[in-house]
Amino acid sequence: MSTHTGEEAEAEAPAAEPPAAGGGARRVLGRLGSPAVRTRLGTLGGVVILAVLFWRLGTGAFVDGVRRIDATTLAAALGIGLVTTVFSAWRWALVARGIGIRLPFGAAVADYYRALFLNAALPGGVLGDVHRAVRHGQDAGDLGRGVRAVVLERTAGQLALFAAGGAVLLTMPSPVRDQMRAAAPLAGLGLVGACAVVLALRMNRAEAGRKPRAVRGMLGEARLALFSRTTAPGVLVSSVVVLAGYVAMFVLAADVAGAGASVAELLPLALLALLAMSLPLNVGGWGPREGVAAWAFGAAGLGAGRGLTVAVVYGVLSLAASLPGAVVLVARWYATTRDRRTADPAPLVPQARRTENARLTEAARLTEAARLTEAARLTETARPAGEPLPRPPVPTAAGPDRRGPVVRIPAQPSEVRSEKYAPKESARLARSSLPFSAVPSEGRPMTPESV
Repeated sequence: MSTHTGEEAEAEAPAAEPPAAGGGARRVLGRLGSPAVRTRLGTLGGVVILAVLFWRLGTGAFVDGVRRIDATTLAAALGIGLVTTVFSAWRWALVARGIGIRLPFGAAVADYYRALFLNAALPGGVLGDVHRAVRHGQDAGDLGRGVRAVVLERTAGQLALFAAGGAVLLTMPSPVRDQMRAAAPLAGLGLVGACAVVLALRMNRAEAGRKPRAVRGMLGEARLALFSRTTAPGVLVSSVVVLAGYVAMFVLAADVAGAGASVAELLPLALLALLAMSLPLNVGGWGPREGVAAWAFGAAGLGAGRGLTVAVVYGVLSLAASLPGAVVLVARWYATTRDRRTADPAPLVPQARRTENARLTEAARLTEAARLTEAARLTETARPAGEPLPRPPVPTAAGPDRRGPVVRIPAQPSEVRSEKYAPKESARLARSSLPFSAVPSEGRPMTPESV
């Protein structure tokens, strides 16, 4: 029996409203934090940045940058892209092997080229990496490890970029050197504090639960993939070579754009542009790179318009370097289509051909029915009077529904009721003379004696 009164129920009813409101806010935040929404917001941010740059600096920098690119520049970009892609694929294969999944080197190079092309051609700048992770996980039979291999490989590249960028921006003249030196102590203290927190958690960890086990498993995979004795040297060398290739591509773009600066002057600016490319506010890599390059070149006294031209040339050369990925994409699509045709040729029959076959089959069936009807009519005409109707022929060949020889059962003559086949008068008179006949004799009445 409940002891709550009506007043207590009324007092408790409003207390249930805040969780509902909080739940609605959480749902809205969850939708805003979904990958699709983040991708759209990042694309919108990149479009806004480019619109502002073209509004302030004009489209002349973009047109001038595209006009300066020639065949020699494209060939050099393809060569640099080949080196960076091969070493990136090697790093990916090392990381995948470190966490226990197999990845052939040739397949890794082809998939990395395809991912680079999709990153450059699609909004967001990361859809190619997502496709690469999912396909590798499905091919390896372990989707989770396939995705983690790509995440760790990209993390290794970002770590190399942050380390090299921090070292160069702290030591070499750049528009942000003073700010970097002022922020370096705070960043160092934050890093030391983070390490202390991690160490304290490891020393005083509670009972193992599902989430702690998952976190420890991820950290263990990261250690095996990036910092073990078998993978760390290769990951380090490949990351350095890839970063050097990106810087070389930027220097080539600056030379094509006519920046007139030395490599020492361009190195900090290149690293600033590369760091800006890691921001998730771009359209196929375009947006923050152009904005940071324009600002950095303007701050270095080289001209904001020149910086925008350099960034545009770099973007075009990067897209050209990823074009072999388009060839890989088309080749994989053709191979998949050919395999499907070989496995199931039925869908390859044209619809018109199937319709014609059905029409011919129906016409043959109707012709056969007409022939059988005409044969039956002729048989009926030629059959003598009084002969029973023949049974239709029964096929003797064994079909799918027949298991042995066919036995013919002769037709039983049925009683004829037609006037054409009625008994003649002589037969009726003979039958009337039989004993106990109920048919009266002609000319005589039927009497007991006659019966």
